[in-house]
Amino acid sequence: MLLREARLSDAPAIADLATQLGYPSRPEETEARLRDILDRPDGSILVAEEGGTVAGWLQVVGTHYIDSEPFALITGLVVDGALRSRGIGAALVDAAMDWAASHGYGMIRVRSNVVRERTHAFYERLGFSRVKNQVVFVRSTARGS
Repeated sequence: MLLREARLSDAPAIADLATQLGYPSRPEETEARLRDILDRPDGSILVAEEGGTVAGWLQVVGTHYIDSEPFALITGLVVDGALRSRGIGAALVDAAMDWAASHGYGMIRVRSNVVRERTHAFYERLGFSRVKNQVVFVRSTARGS
């Protein structure tokens, strides 16, 4: 397995994997987002390759809140359904930990949907602790929405 930074050419595979996770994505949308993200210094998208094919990806960003010490946040992690339970996800998390440490973050966090119990067990096996449950709200920034 090869771990590396994502490239624009990975957009179709990243889109396919995001769709597998339940976030339908088209390659052209993903490429535009990836182009924007790769230009920012405050995060990274890491991919795992198996046999020359993207088998999984993870996004990590540096986060700064007024009420806590800065931390790294895993904002997305997905491994191809056919390749799960082979250590790919754990290797990506380990690479994210290295990214966080090398960028001065002393803690890494991750959020996971309450229905993803297998994912919760995965993170707990990797030494993460549950700290809270929350409800997420969303609203358009367009007025009148």
